[in-house]
Amino acid sequence: GAAMDLFGDLRRMNKRQLYYQVLNFSMIVSSALMIWKGLIVVTGSESPIVVVLSGSMEPAFHRGDLLFLTNFHDDPIRAGEIVVFKVEGRDIPIVHRVIKVHEKGNGNIKFLTKGDNNEVDDRGLYKEGQNWLEKKDVVGRARGFLPYVGMVTIIMNDYPKFKYALLAVMGAYVLLKRES
Repeated sequence: GAAMDLFGDLRRMNKRQLYYQVLNFSMIVSSALMIWKGLIVVTGSESPIVVVLSGSMEPAFHRGDLLFLTNFHDDPIRAGEIVVFKVEGRDIPIVHRVIKVHEKGNGNIKFLTKGDNNEVDDRGLYKEGQNWLEKKDVVGRARGFLPYVGMVTIIMNDYPKFKYALLAVMGAYVLLKRES
């Protein structure tokens, strides 16, 4: 089958070709990482791109939408803005709208969020005893989006076998691609 062809191709490839393909693959991976790090620096956000994983922000954003974020700290947070925040004890950041902002005289800002499609505010999602978010909780603010582009991510999260199959196919393609 296909696996035998794959190993046959690998055996027929001389060491120089194999070395070249592995080098090519590592260049692609390191370029992707450099672009990602560059985006982090330019946007000021630790996650410049996130995928919406739930329907809590419909109709503004749907499951699978790809969001582009910035996080400039001197930019004040305002009610109505869509923020991505992380809560202690939860691994996955949450994308919700700011509904209330409390600004103290000393410049300290606290705010409350809620998903557009949710009945109640997010106090139930914050860590126990926490009623407000602060700037340090914000990963970024939505500045733009591409609809449904992130569905691949959701499929890979829901079906881990699909993820490994896709990675195997991509790896085999890069290793066996001949220069024309």
